[in-house]
Amino acid sequence: MGRHGSCAVRCRSQGERGVGAWAYPWQVSQTQTQFTPPTNRESWKAMSALILGFFMILIDTTIVTTALPAIMKDLDADLNGGLWVTSAYLLTYAVPLLISGRLGDRFGPRNMFLIGLSVFTLASLWCGLADSAAMLIAARAVQGLGAALLTPQSMTLITRIFPAERRGAPMALWGATAGVATLVGPLLGGVLVDAWGWEWIFFVNIPVGVLCFVLVWLWVPRLPVHSHSFDLLGVGLSAVGIFLLVFGIQQGESHDWGTIWTPFPWLPLTTLEFIIGGLLFLVVFVLWQARNKKEPLLPLRLFSNRNFTLANVAITCMGVAVTTFAVPVVLYLQTVREFTPTQAALVLAPMSLMGIIMAPLTGKMVGRRDPKWMAAPGFFVFGLGMFAMAWCVSSQAQLWAILVASAVMGLGSAFVWPSVSFTSNRDLTPMDAGAGSGVFNTTRQVGAVIGSAAIAAVMQATIAAQTTSALTDAPANVKQAAQAASGGGPEAGAGGVVPEFLHHAFATAYGQSLLLPALAALAGAVAALCFRARPSAAAEAATRADASRAQAAKVDAAQPNAAAEGS
Repeated sequence: MGRHGSCAVRCRSQGERGVGAWAYPWQVSQTQTQFTPPTNRESWKAMSALILGFFMILIDTTIVTTALPAIMKDLDADLNGGLWVTSAYLLTYAVPLLISGRLGDRFGPRNMFLIGLSVFTLASLWCGLADSAAMLIAARAVQGLGAALLTPQSMTLITRIFPAERRGAPMALWGATAGVATLVGPLLGGVLVDAWGWEWIFFVNIPVGVLCFVLVWLWVPRLPVHSHSFDLLGVGLSAVGIFLLVFGIQQGESHDWGTIWTPFPWLPLTTLEFIIGGLLFLVVFVLWQARNKKEPLLPLRLFSNRNFTLANVAITCMGVAVTTFAVPVVLYLQTVREFTPTQAALVLAPMSLMGIIMAPLTGKMVGRRDPKWMAAPGFFVFGLGMFAMAWCVSSQAQLWAILVASAVMGLGSAFVWPSVSFTSNRDLTPMDAGAGSGVFNTTRQVGAVIGSAAIAAVMQATIAAQTTSALTDAPANVKQAAQAASGGGPEAGAGGVVPEFLHHAFATAYGQSLLLPALAALAGAVAALCFRARPSAAAEAATRADASRAQAAKVDAAQPNAAAEGS
């Protein structure tokens, strides 16, 4: 039987008695038991559709950064409220990632990708229409849920439509996309805010989401599904634990690390109690995962693999670093240097451009070089650029110095993303690839959400300390103006320009805040230095078996065609 178009996939269904048949994605039965990977051309077409959706999702983790002052001003939100716009998205993105991978296995990764994409696109419309900070935060939380449903499916689909011998380049591209998207986000956000307003950083997702939906529907094949049990207790424990931890960290400084909530007169809950409670829930979650012998949400056996464990540590550090560096830099440029959102974003452009320029080179290097000697130097260079950026901000250095620091950071990150992504997947057997991708995506996002909460606390603390020191002997009217500028009064929602007499204090505070992502990058370098050079024997055996199955499938696929030609 001939092919019906380039988007066709070849499968065997239970009713076909072993006779191969080509079908469009929407014609494939979910009861299929065998799947032959598409041709190389078909695989890359599917890859392009998946990357488009993944790119859009990741841009939204950082696109809000340059729009933050405008959002705070328009919606009358203080610094902490503005940062919750990012944290809410990251929180609901991180928590469901583990179970959403299982949902893809159960109901089909293509189906879950399309559902997640639909939720994300509709929530983007809600974000753009929000008329209060509370409504925007709620819409961002729903947007994050859609992102969580989509993200694991992209990595799973890539792993399953590309055979092992052709998987290096797609995985490198997937990792590079994550890096480029997080860098492009602030630049795109600045341009959209200046041109049409902050609402358009969300409205722009709508046409992209619709296009991606059509391409995935046409080009991405349905895959065999598998029955799974769902660890709802694990979901609840992890969700409550991460929420309490993040809420305690982010709200701590604004409540002077004292009482946050008093549900009853005799039960005041403090910041420390929220944080400790979150950690206890996470400990219970891990213990439950160790005891769950069916299908645990977090398969702890994966962490017996050295490279997988270290890659997850490294990507957590990168998640912290990338999420936390942009907010202090952008706020410094817009509130102290009085840059427009576009001008502030252009200062970060060298970082984005360096990542884009280096992506093809690093993609080719991943499968040919020991990833340790890509990731570790990449982390080190990224951290060096971050320390340089901290000095530039604190000392209010000239613009060229900030641009150089931005370029250095982009150079380092270009080597980190693909090498760490490749290392996380390299030693896993095909059976564990789906679970591994879910864990890897989750740890990256957990790092991002914890980093977002931490930078909120650090910035509020450093701004308060620096302004207090600067205003010790200042007149009362000057102190009142400083309180408004630093987030302590009703005018704090303005997100406007800092008074000139506080430029040094705010610049110092923002520079000190940048030490957090710099230290996170150095921690990632230490983890990367411990990567094992060669895959484990079990992983190599699984890869050979995967290649043998793919070759046998190709031979099997050729037989019906040869018989048809002979007749």
